[in-house]
Amino acid sequence: MARVYLENITRRYSTVAAIEDITFEVPEGQFWVLVGPSGCGKSTILRTIAGLDTATSGNLYIGDRLVNQVPARERDVAMVFQNYALYPHMTVAENLSFGLRMRGADAKTVKSRIETVAQSLNIAHLLDRKPRQLSGGQQQRVALGRAIARQPQAFLLDEPLSNLDAQLRDDTRAELKQLHQRLGVTTIYVTHDQVEAMTLADRIVVLNQGRIQQIGDPQSIYAQPANQMVATFLGSPPMNILPATYNGNDFQINGHPIPCPTKLREALKPSLEQRFNLGIRPEHIQLASDTHPQHLTVEVAVVEPLGREILIRSVLLAESQGRISMVNVQVAPEVRVTVGDRLPLHLTLDRLVVFDPTTGSNLNSLQNI
Repeated sequence: MARVYLENITRRYSTVAAIEDITFEVPEGQFWVLVGPSGCGKSTILRTIAGLDTATSGNLYIGDRLVNQVPARERDVAMVFQNYALYPHMTVAENLSFGLRMRGADAKTVKSRIETVAQSLNIAHLLDRKPRQLSGGQQQRVALGRAIARQPQAFLLDEPLSNLDAQLRDDTRAELKQLHQRLGVTTIYVTHDQVEAMTLADRIVVLNQGRIQQIGDPQSIYAQPANQMVATFLGSPPMNILPATYNGNDFQINGHPIPCPTKLREALKPSLEQRFNLGIRPEHIQLASDTHPQHLTVEVAVVEPLGREILIRSVLLAESQGRISMVNVQVAPEVRVTVGDRLPLHLTLDRLVVFDPTTGSNLNSLQNI
């Protein structure tokens, strides 16, 4: 296994940059996830590392070796594709051993590696079958096993679970994490699924429009998003974004006064009538009570029972402007609400995140939010 280091990598197609100025280093043995919306450049980065695509500029290192001009077959990385790319005319055993045989491994090594990998992935009983005789989850394991058998310096996984149903995806995700813990191979994983990113990664790289938005461990990014894009992309349901104006004492959200915590006021030093976007996650909003004073009033638009909780999608009521911003709230399963109900809400003020409405940057990222 080896580190993977991208230094100012840019890939252009004609005048369009698919990725631009990408710099990060995956330390040896870590599991990093590239996440972002469709078209943000995730797969382009992975293909560039694999050697299937060529960077327009920048340097790429695998271990201490500069591999800009090294062909894909000599980079010693293994890539698992979204569609698995198994050879349909070969058995599972033949698929697993293909990479080893192409590299001239002797029969004893091939047999030993295949047996070890098959036992590890619980596919030993499938070695004589062909891909068409396997379920989606079994095919996915074979594709992973083919990569593992090679014992490469790094694994590159391009949305390998996206073709699986929800339950199998959850199970396979857990198995993949356990597998990495056993093997300790440097892994770069591409997904648009934020749950996969949060649960698998040692570190997450959030991308948008070909540029890095933030790099960090999952909990830090969730708690302290660098900008509004990251805040709304990571988290399900996403962070609520409420346009506000500072009036000298409070934030005003459509006529609703929201107290500005002292620490936040000292950090922001806001000016009169300055505009902000206030972010707050649904779990940091409660129904108002005697001990939790009311800050906002919303009207219930959609009720989604989720078993352990109820997600309420509501619209914020303004004193004179009717309905505007959507507000997502999570409440206990015993709470009974119906569409059209008006609910008083309390915000956990020390969990407010303040964004610049023009740039989207987090203005209180140094606060303990």
